[in-house]
Amino acid sequence: MITVEEKTTIVGVAELRKVMSDILEKIKSNKVILTRRNKPVGVIVDYEEYKKMEEVIDSLEDYVLGHLAKERAQRKGKKLITLEEAEKKLGLR
Repeated sequence: MITVEEKTTIVGVAELRKVMSDILEKIKSNKVILTRRNKPVGVIVDYEEYKKMEEVIDSLEDYVLGHLAKERAQRKGKKLITLEEAEKKLGLR
């Protein structure tokens, strides 16, 4: 297990079992990057930090989708179709 930056720890998957209690302590203040054969394969983060990241992603998705909907509503002279019509055209109904 190596701490490479102020808040980043790298641990090999094989080493993970041996140092699990240490890892559980580290995730309170660090990101833990899992490696296999010295290549990153995953990240372990504190659950509260994960929830914050999910909230940010959800907010960004809402913003982008709202922006797209606003642009679509402002189109002039373009024909819009309903979801049902689109599904029929694609053969989904």
